[in-house]
Amino acid sequence: MKAVLDTNCILQIVFPKSLYAEVWKALFAQKYTICISNEILLEYREILERRFGDVQFAEAVVEAILSLPNVERVNPAYRFNLISSDPDDNKFVDCAVTAGATYIVSNDHHFAELDRYDFPKVNVRTLVEFVEIVNNL
Repeated sequence: MKAVLDTNCILQIVFPKSLYAEVWKALFAQKYTICISNEILLEYREILERRFGDVQFAEAVVEAILSLPNVERVNPAYRFNLISSDPDDNKFVDCAVTAGATYIVSNDHHFAELDRYDFPKVNVRTLVEFVEIVNNL
């Protein structure tokens, strides 16, 4: 199973006492493959640093992800521009389509726009739904 994790999810899974830490643990247990592009990595780093005020922490999270064998790095050659309400979210869609990801995991309501499209079909799950999915692997 392949998944693209929106930044809002990364912010919620990296702490051991988080309600969603199972997603982080499942990633390190190689229960799923995380798909990322350079744009996504840069956003992870930027938002983690901004949210927690710690460059070293942000770098450590990104490096931890990149150290895993179940990371698929993609370089989307096409921009689908499917999300008009927040165009910045399109980087996750482009990555998911390019990688053939099973899911985009996000709690962002902008991704609901994807329900309008039959092609490319992108399945979006909330973090709560994804916790259940990884716990059943």
